[in-house]
Amino acid sequence: MSSAPWYLNAERPSLKHQRKWKSDPNYTKAWYDRGAKIFQADRYRKGACENCGAMTHDKKSCMDRPRKLGAKWTNMHIAPDEKIETFELDYDGKRDRWNGFDPSSFARVVERFETREEVRRKYLKEQQIKKLEEKQTNPNNEDIVSDEDDDEDDLKVDEAKVDESKQMDFAKVEKRVRTTGGGSTGTVRNLRIREDTAKYLLNLDVNSSYYDPKTRSMREDPLPDADPNEKFYVGDNQNRISGQALDFKQLNIHAWEAFEKGQDVHMQAAPSQAELLFKNYKVIKEKLKSQNRDTIMLKYGNAASEEALPRELLLGQSEREVEYDRAGRIIKGQEVVLPRSKYEEDTYANNHTSVWGSWWKDHQWGYKCCKQLIRNSYCTGSAGIEAAEAAGDLMKSNIALKEATEETPEKQEEKQLATWGTEVPQDLVLDKKLLVESLKKEDQRKKEEKDERKRKYNVKWSDEVTAEDMEAYRLKRIHHDDPMKDFLH
Repeated sequence: MSSAPWYLNAERPSLKHQRKWKSDPNYTKAWYDRGAKIFQADRYRKGACENCGAMTHDKKSCMDRPRKLGAKWTNMHIAPDEKIETFELDYDGKRDRWNGFDPSSFARVVERFETREEVRRKYLKEQQIKKLEEKQTNPNNEDIVSDEDDDEDDLKVDEAKVDESKQMDFAKVEKRVRTTGGGSTGTVRNLRIREDTAKYLLNLDVNSSYYDPKTRSMREDPLPDADPNEKFYVGDNQNRISGQALDFKQLNIHAWEAFEKGQDVHMQAAPSQAELLFKNYKVIKEKLKSQNRDTIMLKYGNAASEEALPRELLLGQSEREVEYDRAGRIIKGQEVVLPRSKYEEDTYANNHTSVWGSWWKDHQWGYKCCKQLIRNSYCTGSAGIEAAEAAGDLMKSNIALKEATEETPEKQEEKQLATWGTEVPQDLVLDKKLLVESLKKEDQRKKEEKDERKRKYNVKWSDEVTAEDMEAYRLKRIHHDDPMKDFLH
């Protein structure tokens, strides 16, 4: 632990046994002397560096300038030996980043910065005095002063700076004392004027806007019912829906919508391209709005314009005569206006003089002018009507002639076939020869059912069943209730 907390009693047992409290006597926290020299020879020594003449390093690790070949060794050429120390550091000493640092070396950096600031203040003071003298010598010349307002503002701001020692709670660095973490909270810049009421004190109701003490934020308006002209704080959300935050939000939304519609645009990958597309989109949108507005004004007029209205509309007078009856109904002077649909009306195409659907025949719509049933066909007029009537009469006469010349076919007696499951009539007369043949066919069929190999390849099949076939099937059929059924095979 770097610093023990205030509530820890050091006199009682602690966690000291978990640390390496026994230090090695060979360890040290000392550091070597940077750049220290111990001895400088007056002549070259055997085994010394061939480049600088020092005995503490070789030619490969020498940091001096390369020596010219063939040059003679002198006292000026031979470098002194470096001081070499050997010591062993402990765990903390190896990881101490400030080990060996000389604090006095930083005084040169501070001195250089202060000197530069002093020279800058003197220069700005001289410039301010020079401008005041020019203003006194030329009191009527206001153009020169007006052109250099920016420089004067900078000078005034620089002179109006307060000494850091006099600034109260503006750039104060607070440190968390008596805490387990230690460290500092960073720079605290509280720009609120102390006379103003803190935002968490504007409304003390527990159900009002939530104040987050960690981030010092209050998103909602603490006083929503107060007069907007008297409020100086309306919530942190006001910053998100106004100013550049709102523009940035609209830019992101436009980039997302453009990407969904197929545009190769990405706000994070190419922000300049996304912003340029958004600017072009706004220009085109304004242009379309203006065109739409001009079209509407051209069609319906502009009531806000300064153009004079017609005399008929202004005074409500016209030359049209209207007659009324005793009940106040209009008798004459106002024609009945039929309502019009949104579709095109009274448009005649392909030389027609009537619209499609003005004629009906045989459950089909057509044109009344030419009596055609094909839509978008070319109008043939009265000639087409006559040709269609002549073609219809010719077709009727041909049909009548064909019916008269056709020979009536002779009626043939239908062969009565016995059906499956029908009862045998009592007056049925069977041919004995056909019955014998049917019995032979039934025996052959049963043999083929028992052995599939006896069935021939080219078997002839007929679905006509005669009365003799039905009688042969009934005679050969096995009755399971018959006691003599086993002797029929």
